[in-house]
Amino acid sequence: MRRTLLSTALTLTLPLVMAGAAQEAAAHGPTRQKVTESIEINAPAAKVWGQIKEYSALQSWHPAVESSETTDGNNVGSVRTLHLKGGGTIVESLKKYDADGMSYAYKMEDPGPVPVTNYTSTISVSAKGSGSEVTWKGAFYRGDPNNNPAPERNDEAAIQAVSGIYKAGLGNLKTLVEGK
Repeated sequence: MRRTLLSTALTLTLPLVMAGAAQEAAAHGPTRQKVTESIEINAPAAKVWGQIKEYSALQSWHPAVESSETTDGNNVGSVRTLHLKGGGTIVESLKKYDADGMSYAYKMEDPGPVPVTNYTSTISVSAKGSGSEVTWKGAFYRGDPNNNPAPERNDEAAIQAVSGIYKAGLGNLKTLVEGK
């Protein structure tokens, strides 16, 4: 009798448990996205690094940034506020700074108009022949973590925005450093 009750209970509840697990699997939420953009610059790596090494001075080489300031310069934990041309601000915090390795990593604390969440990024300069290569890479989630995000806050919008930010900055950096 006990076995029959247990068997009946399992027969009745197992499909419900399986259906719940299937729903949970289908509603897993967004996938972490990644963007990497690189550019070769006809200048020594030290010269290129000299242009981007100041965490507080993104406006000196990125065309979308009107002004920026930090709370503690190039020290880990420094908070950078970017004031964008046309309005809007982005707040970021410095997570790693390696002057010898010519790189730094940061996290967006408040992405402002950028349609992302949980964004982290690294920019680095390396020697390549007689010139250099700058690599800017980021990982993030779309701006709306729900299962059916609005088009302006979905994966494609997030990837397009980050890629556009990187390409604009790297292209302008090349122009500034090469003097063309």
